[in-house]
Amino acid sequence: MVLRFQAIVLMNLHWKWQDKLIAMKSNLSIYKLTAIGILTGLSVVLVFLIHVPIFPSAPFLEYDPADIPILLVAFAFGPVAGVISTVIASIIQGLTVSSHSGFYGILMHILSTGSYVLVAGLIYSFKRDKVGGCIGLLAGLVVSAFVMAVANLIITPLFMGVPIEAVKQMLIPVIIPFNLIKSGINGVIVLVIYKPISVYILKGTELRKS
Repeated sequence: MVLRFQAIVLMNLHWKWQDKLIAMKSNLSIYKLTAIGILTGLSVVLVFLIHVPIFPSAPFLEYDPADIPILLVAFAFGPVAGVISTVIASIIQGLTVSSHSGFYGILMHILSTGSYVLVAGLIYSFKRDKVGGCIGLLAGLVVSAFVMAVANLIITPLFMGVPIEAVKQMLIPVIIPFNLIKSGINGVIVLVIYKPISVYILKGTELRKS
């Protein structure tokens, strides 16, 4: 009888803790989706508020800090979440604040930011410290610049009707430096702000404590 009673008590405790764990996971999933949604929306807002031309010879190439929230998503929740955030932000931006660029702008945004956050987030997921962040962002910057160089050679002539020779002439003096500068600025900002805010805003520490 005693053993049976103990077994019943243990089973009840097991189910109670299992219910608590399921509820906690559900709350964290909701928190995660909410955080990703907010940061994705912030990315679009930043494009609307801040867009500054870097090269006078190519005023259509503008710096914006839109990659910062998406990089935060990739660092906090992984590279897949970062890519998903990129696609959503690119589509929303392409249909609203940057509607003039159409499908071309959406595609180029996905390729540029997507390659950046995928590489940076993937490396950081294996080495979650400042060194890993630096290596990830630097590698992502280089990969993104390479992807955009290739994309401009292939996609820009197709969608914009620009001769490929004209694109080649802008590649080294304008296009590659632009992508390196833009990604570099955003990467440095992420390195500075990520650790101080990740515990309280992105990781849901306060939620787990409650």
